[in-house]
Amino acid sequence: CISADFVLGKGIAVEFRKRFNTKQMLLEQYPNGCEVGSCLLTGKVFNLVTKEKYWQKPTYHSLFISLLNLKKQIISNDIKFIAIPQIGCGLDKLCWVGVQRMIFDIFDDVDISIVVCKLKR
Repeated sequence: CISADFVLGKGIAVEFRKRFNTKQMLLEQYPNGCEVGSCLLTGKVFNLVTKEKYWQKPTYHSLFISLLNLKKQIISNDIKFIAIPQIGCGLDKLCWVGVQRMIFDIFDDVDISIVVCKLKR
């Protein structure tokens, strides 16, 4: 989950920015920004835009819309496997149980394997 201002300044977004040059790619591909609810592909990384500004928190609705857009891209690109963090749940404070249920519901009719990666602390 990222913000529409492409700050990528905290949490796992920092690692994606460093390892995959995500921020620069987003700024180049979307110079006029994007809408909340978008799912933006940079390289092999899907970025779910769940809030307007980096300091805001996403809502379940904004995550839901982003996940629906992710589903469209997964189907159109015939993707069979993705790995995700517990999206929206770390710094963004959404509850994993609710997010997990949303993911199951949205992707129930899609032939895809989804692996959830969790940071050990």
